[in-house]
Amino acid sequence: MEERVGTSHAMVRTEAHSSRADSHVFDDGPRDKGGRRHRINSASLRLILLDELESEGYGQYRKLFEHREKE
Repeated sequence: MEERVGTSHAMVRTEAHSSRADSHVFDDGPRDKGGRRHRINSASLRLILLDELESEGYGQYRKLFEHREKE
């Protein structure tokens, strides 16, 4: 990922560029949570079904969703 300073739209922010998306990091987020706010282009997201995490190579993240399965 490459980071650069963005100054368009009368704002100064950090732009994070990856192979799939351009994102922005703003310093106007909640101070008690570090003050940063992240914005990504939702069109760049690749959604993976819970049952397909392992076959898609993301099995290590399944534990993050286990509490929701029990609800």
